[in-house]
Amino acid sequence: MRSHIYNIEVSNVTMREQLIRALLAHANGDIQKHVANVEVYLTNPAGIGEHSDITEAIETELNIIAKYQDQIDVINKYFKK
Repeated sequence: MRSHIYNIEVSNVTMREQLIRALLAHANGDIQKHVANVEVYLTNPAGIGEHSDITEAIETELNIIAKYQDQIDVINKYFKK
């Protein structure tokens, strides 16, 4: 049985940079997920049976998007060099 060894290139990438990249990737991924949800609400609101108040559901998604966008803005302003 062959064991898998993963070569992780860390050359000049510090732990700090790796964490910042991971935080940004996570926030951007969650933004895209919630943008997709808003698009579903906007293009097919009748198809979402569990949400009787579509505008409230969209507002909830927008608030989540704003939270992650705020995180990106804070990271870029205070922690990127």
